Order: sequence, then structure tokens, then C-alpha cells
Amino acid sequence: MLRNALEPWHILVVVLVMVVLFGSRKLPDTARALGKSMRILKSEARAMKADAPAEQAGGQAAKADGHAVRTGDQPADNPR
Repeated sequence: MLRNALEPWHILVVVLVMVVLFGSRKLPDTARALGKSMRILKSEARAMKADAPAEQAGGQAAKADGHAVRTGDQPADNPR
């Protein structure tokens, strides 16, 4: 159904519409901001992947919303 949906002339039309809408002066700034946002997103995703195995190790407290949460394998400090 969507086979060959994105052809080269589609991309050309999108680029022309962006030039008309944003103008040639705004496009470099917009592209720079988009690239910076993508780099930040990638670095945060890598940091989350690196932190995930450390949190899954036995005996460590998991964190949720900045607060320590006691996992099932840890003894309670203040039993009620």
C-alpha cells in the first residue's frame, strides 16, 4: 500500500516548502538547534542504558522520581 511512498521529488517539495515558510535566514539556525537537540537526546539515551544494568544489580536501591525505593530483597530499616 505504501510501497515507494517517499520518492526524491517528495523530499524536494518538503525542502521547498520549508524554505518558503522559514526563509533562508532561519534554516541554518533551525538545523543547528535540531542537531544539538539530537545530540543531547542520544547522550541521555546512552546514559540511561548505562545506568540500567547498575540499577538491576542485587542489593541496590532503585530510584523513582529522585526518591530511593526499597526493593524486595533488601531488609527494612524501620519496620512498622
